[in-house]
Amino acid sequence: MDEDRLNMGKRKFLKRLGVTSQREIEKAVREADAAGRLAGAAPVAIAATVAIPALGMSHEVTGELSLD
Repeated sequence: MDEDRLNMGKRKFLKRLGVTSQREIEKAVREADAAGRLAGAAPVAIAATVAIPALGMSHEVTGELSLD
């Protein structure tokens, strides 16, 4: 296994994940706000799952998104 290629592949994927996820989160929050679906500045639950099906790997990260 080529560690350099693995690291480059991981970094490219994580950068793409971060950029696209941030964009989608911002869009969803703006749309919910415009539709009046946000309850003031209460935090909302957020979760992300990264999976590598071929390796049987799944990793979930959960938290709260502060809207204030």
